[in-house]
Amino acid sequence: MNYSFHPDAELEFVKSIEYYEGCENGLGYDFALEVYDAIKRIIAYPNAWQVLEENIRRSLVNRFPYGIIYVFENDEVLILAIMHLHRNPDYWKSRS
Repeated sequence: MNYSFHPDAELEFVKSIEYYEGCENGLGYDFALEVYDAIKRIIAYPNAWQVLEENIRRSLVNRFPYGIIYVFENDEVLILAIMHLHRNPDYWKSRS
């Protein structure tokens, strides 16, 4: 199964990595690993995670306050957002 990032989701992912790396050397790398582990779980079980609305779901990232907002259609996962859970929860809706 394939996956891809919405361009804005990819940008916020990179910015989050940079933020955590600036906080502590290696923490950005740890964050990226946790996000990719969550993506692997999504790919393995795309329908297992919480439905937010219609076919849009959210999977949580371990160790960090982030969720991956995604849609699963036609055997492909489109990641709409790498969302910080303590910020505006609806900002990504225009991406779907």
